[in-house]
Order: sequence, then C-alpha cells, then structure tokens
Amino acid sequence: MKKRILSGMRPTGKLHLGHYLGVLANYVKLQDEYDCYFMVADMHALTTKWNESGSIRDYRHEMALDWLGAGLDPQKSAIFCQSDVPEHAYLFTLLTMITPVSWVERNPTVKEMIRDMDLKDNVNLGLLSYPVLMAADIMVYRADAVPVGKDQVPHLEFSRELVRTFNHTYHVDLFPEPQPILNEFQRLPGLDGRRMSKSLGNDIVISDPPEVTAKRMMTAYTDPLKVRRDDPGHPEAGCVIYEYHKLLQPDTAPEAKTQCEQGCLGCVAHKRSVAAMVSERLAGFQERRAVFAADPVLVDRILAEGREKASVVAAETVRMVREVMGI
Repeated sequence: MKKRILSGMRPTGKLHLGHYLGVLANYVKLQDEYDCYFMVADMHALTTKWNESGSIRDYRHEMALDWLGAGLDPQKSAIFCQSDVPEHAYLFTLLTMITPVSWVERNPTVKEMIRDMDLKDNVNLGLLSYPVLMAADIMVYRADAVPVGKDQVPHLEFSRELVRTFNHTYHVDLFPEPQPILNEFQRLPGLDGRRMSKSLGNDIVISDPPEVTAKRMMTAYTDPLKVRRDDPGHPEAGCVIYEYHKLLQPDTAPEAKTQCEQGCLGCVAHKRSVAAMVSERLAGFQERRAVFAADPVLVDRILAEGREKASVVAAETVRMVREVMGI
C-alpha cells in the first residue's frame, strides 16, 4: 500500500508564482507516489481572517481551480475543504485535552504568524491553538508524511510530539509519527526582494493574464546602481529579475548575467524577457484552469467526492480515538 500524506493551504488570497513552482509542482509529483489528501484549509484561514470571512469562500474556490490547473488529479488525490469534514474539529477538541498550554505558547508557527502579520495585540484563541488544529489535520488521516520546506520542519515537530504524547498516554500505536518530505525548491523572492507573499503585495499571481504579469514585473527590484543600459550591472547583488531567470531558465541565465555585467543588457529588457518566461511557464496551467473555471458544477463535484473519500478515513480515526480515550 502507498504511504499516506496530508497537506493544505490557507485560502486567504490568490496563489502566486512561489506557490506554483514550489508547492504545487511538488504536489503533482507526490500524487503518483503516495495516497494524497490535499486540503483547502479554510478553518485555518479564520485564525487571521475572522473579520473578513466573506472572502474565504471565494478564495477556496479559486484555490481549487489553481490546484486543478496545476495538474492535481481527483482520480489520484482527495481534494477537499477542511470545514466540510467535521472530524477535523472533533479531533482538535480531543487533542486540546492533552496539549499543555506552554507548548502552543512557544510554538514557532504561532510566533512567526504573530510577527509577520503584526498581530501581537490581537491574538485570538484560534490562532494560539493553530498548531493543535494542524496536528489534528494530519492525525485524522493517520498520515505517514507531510511535504514541507526545510524552514517548516520545526513546525511539523509539534505534530510529531503530540502523536508521541497521545500514543504514550493511551498505550496505543494508533498514530504514525509524520515524517517530513522535504521540498528542495529554492524559495522565490518577491518583487521587492523580500519573501514573496500576497500579504506583502509583492507577488506574481499565477491566474493573472500575461499583460498583468508583464506590468507587475516592471516593478521588480534590480541593481539600483545600473541606471542606464550600458552601466555595468551586479545581478547577483539582490537582483530579483536575475533570481527569477535562474529558476525559470537556468541554461540561459549565465549569458544574461554576463551581458548585464558588461552593460549589454538593460533592466527593462531583462524584465520583459523574464515576464515572457513566466507567461510561457504558466500557459498550460492557465489553459487547464480555464477549462475547470468554465464548469463550476464539475469543481463542486470534485470537492464533494474528495470530501467523501476524506470523511471515510477521518470518521474511522475518530471512532478509534473515542474508543481509546473512553468516551
């Protein structure tokens, strides 16, 4: 039997190029090797968007379209919305009974979200308990592994610790310790050189048409000392366009680097060239996405079928947990 994985994303905005080249490309590969459960984490979205919840429903539909356009196959993977499987919330409640408060207060996931979103004066109980719900998401499918980047491995350790605590407390071997499946893709910088994030407004949205992408690319940070085309450039000194070029067309990047350094390639021309690379990379995705977008009933059916598959496993897990906990 294939080992099982669980992964998901919060529907808090449109997906960007970093999601596509890193996370979604990895999802597509994994679905041929594992029994995959891919979750639109709309309950997690409420931890920071509780006062903007009207957008979550729209974004979760957009996320499903992006996943299907990227190549996720509902015949191979369960694609569903977290809130449609109530066992997530049920197991979360049971797990809170064995989770010390000190664990969630020191958890790096929570600390990073509070810092990045400037929420230090507005932390709700849902956000504080975020790691427990994340563990419940993984454990309710008795997942063997979770795809993560290197920087996310410490976050997964909370779930592993909770698994160990549950199994030890109730003298069972019900849950496997989820192992990280490392995604080696280099994190894509945002247009301003910081990490790419929709919340920072420095992203390239993968569902945008080529003309919008090209306009956005013109705002990208490049060498501030290269004012004119014939000025010698320093592409490795934080030039975002050069970073994109290396990831999209590694074979032609050295030539572009040389031309930039010799004053033969201007920043505007390079931006146009890389914008074309992005649009070329996204062409197949956008064509597939448009097919699904034209048939919303089909998308709803795919999510419903994914929910049914997920619910079977989740209900069995909750039944076993209730039994060993004595309720």
